[in-house]
Amino acid sequence: MSTVKINQQEFFPIGLGTWHMGEDPAKKGQELEALKTGIEHGAIVLDTAEMYGDGGSELLVGEALQSFNRKDLFLISKVYPWNASKKQLPVSLDNSLKRLGTDYLDLYLLHWTGNVPIEETIEALEEAKKAGKIKAWGVSNFDVKDLEKMYQKENSQNCQVNQVLYNLGERGIEFDLLPFMQEKQLPLIAYAPMAEGDQLGGQLTSNAKLKEIAQNHQATVFQMLLAWSIRKGQTLAIPQSSNPEHVIENIEAAQIQLTDEEMKQLDKEFPKPTSKQTLSII
Repeated sequence: MSTVKINQQEFFPIGLGTWHMGEDPAKKGQELEALKTGIEHGAIVLDTAEMYGDGGSELLVGEALQSFNRKDLFLISKVYPWNASKKQLPVSLDNSLKRLGTDYLDLYLLHWTGNVPIEETIEALEEAKKAGKIKAWGVSNFDVKDLEKMYQKENSQNCQVNQVLYNLGERGIEFDLLPFMQEKQLPLIAYAPMAEGDQLGGQLTSNAKLKEIAQNHQATVFQMLLAWSIRKGQTLAIPQSSNPEHVIENIEAAQIQLTDEEMKQLDKEFPKPTSKQTLSII
């Protein structure tokens, strides 16, 4: 089983995404159980954002954290682009920390590009790091041109990750963004690695070859999608599930090793991009 390195730390390659969680009070008990189950089975990276459920996701994660030693976990949250100024970022960060019931984040991300100059956001993030409120920072939904612009700014080398949409049905980043990130040694966090439960139009679960390969591994199609997303040991995948059983299945997917022949078959079914693609965002 491969691991992925972020900010000089080695991690189990599957974390816990929390988009759509913390929105419905009726689902709170099951969502808490899903998060706790994931942590108990080794998924120590939890990814949330001030956007998710207008802070509801952070509150949910904060409640789940109470059952564990905070130092054993790696907590990620994100700031809205319009809150990423020197004046407003500290306010957003403090609000996130309060909802999460912690005094620091392991990683704080700019959720997507906005109108605040990136150099100002970097300065605010560096100040938060000096204050001990975050250990590291990164970006999300940045394409090549966004990263190129960022890397022209002071302290940009401290960016630790880029979190973008990536799955077998959405391979556009492989043409230019992923090679650029690898050149910069910038790790990838893949969101929607199972295509939002195959809700993004790729019709992955109905693909005969994918189902055949999954059957050969005595696995589900969704487990195969996860195994594919982390196949090179350079990606942290953060699938979201409110079902404890599915969370365990997601974690078990890290044990699946695709053969070279299976990789070729999947490349044929879901071809690599041959030209620049618009960065997919959901």
